[in-house]
Amino acid sequence: MDVALILKVWFFFAEAALVTVEISALACLLGLAMGFLGALGKLSSYKVLHYPARVYVSAFRGTPCLIQLFVIYFGGPQIGLNLEPFAAGVLGLGLNIGAYMSESIRGGIIAVNEGQWDAARALGLRYMPTMRKVILPQAARLMIRPLGINTVALIKGSALVSAISVVELTYTAHRFISSTYKPFEMFTLSAFFYLVIITVVTRGINALDRRYAIGA
Repeated sequence: MDVALILKVWFFFAEAALVTVEISALACLLGLAMGFLGALGKLSSYKVLHYPARVYVSAFRGTPCLIQLFVIYFGGPQIGLNLEPFAAGVLGLGLNIGAYMSESIRGGIIAVNEGQWDAARALGLRYMPTMRKVILPQAARLMIRPLGINTVALIKGSALVSAISVVELTYTAHRFISSTYKPFEMFTLSAFFYLVIITVVTRGINALDRRYAIGA
């Protein structure tokens, strides 16, 4: 292993790691928003909400994320959607992970005891106030672990945006391999930064899970 080369280029990988964190964080926020909408839509008895949610979840869970990124970035201009690589990456990753998060969120909501709905109705609460004030606070604890797994999967999957020229960790590794011809060192350095990011996120999720468990 060429340690001297790693010490020479590690700063470029650190900068790329920040891009990976940024795109993952933004995609996660979009995914959470889409996940809640998808979950509420699939739980709704209104067909105008239920069926679009089902189509969204099925379409994005049933097709490769890489293809979705290609459709958004390369195919988008044909329908007037002209996005920079970074924005296309956030949109593609966010919509993709949102479909998975919707099932995690829906599972957490369903797991709340039916008696909570009955009690809220007895107090005169409508659907949305019941969801916001009664169901979601209880379901949140059940969602932490599944949503955490989704978030880790998102960070790993963010490597796919290198295919649309987002200068993150994987793209940076490929760029230096083309000039140094040292794939082992470059991919190892890239993997190290991914490991650091995922370890920090995982510990944060575990801490949040323990905090909710204590308060339960």
